[in-house]
Amino acid sequence: MLGILKKMKTELAEPVNYQLCLGDQLLNLNDSLDKQVSLRFTGKIVCIHCGRATKKSFSQGYCYPCFISLAQCDMCIMKPETCHYEKGTCREPAWGEEFCYQTHYVYLANSSGIKVGITRQTQIPTRWIDQGAVQALPILKVKSRHISGVAEIALAKLVSDKTSWQKMLKNENEPIDLIAKRDELIEQCQEVFTEITRRFGDQAIEYLPDQQAIKIHYPVIRYPAKVTSFNLDKNPNVSGVLQGIKGQYLLLDTGVINIRKYTGYECEFVPDSGG
Repeated sequence: MLGILKKMKTELAEPVNYQLCLGDQLLNLNDSLDKQVSLRFTGKIVCIHCGRATKKSFSQGYCYPCFISLAQCDMCIMKPETCHYEKGTCREPAWGEEFCYQTHYVYLANSSGIKVGITRQTQIPTRWIDQGAVQALPILKVKSRHISGVAEIALAKLVSDKTSWQKMLKNENEPIDLIAKRDELIEQCQEVFTEITRRFGDQAIEYLPDQQAIKIHYPVIRYPAKVTSFNLDKNPNVSGVLQGIKGQYLLLDTGVINIRKYTGYECEFVPDSGG
């Protein structure tokens, strides 16, 4: 299979079902577990937005002109509390209205330990799978991405908002009572949430006391004891026995590779090579 690499498609199942995306071609990766596989980068990179060839990829798949002009590449996507739409300086106001001014959820997850995060309603549970979370629980429903960012900042003073990808890939995490942690955090942040309601309106934030935590299992035969990552820019050839898939990573007996990092790279994938 030869095509432009995209982030893997996922489906919540027991375990998660993964599909490798090369252009319009899809390959069920779960079928390649415990088999020899290879991935070869041809040297060609294209922008996932405009399709033009680029020597370097920015923000996981964009050419530089798109990177500096698209709202979806602005810093406020990574830090939604810095949203500047109301100031009239959004790069693409129409896109911002559609993407940012929709229902978002604030959640707790356990990937390399407890963390807080935000996601659109349409990205549940994809967001949790992409982060390699083994547990997840939505705790707040809010009216916009901006509000979710303000709430996340308050919660991130009490729990991490980052994932240690190395610990996540080693499966170094203990089970967490996310419901008990939710109740504790909601109480500690009550003043902040009251201020959010005062600032953005009575319907700005909704508590989710009846939500239950979900558990996520990944198709992994063996977790790496030591994490060594491949870099297609330095070595275009990756091969080894596929021992697992977690987050957006392939876990080979020779190292790991973050598929999402190389979105827009033209690659050839060969299952069962040398097997």
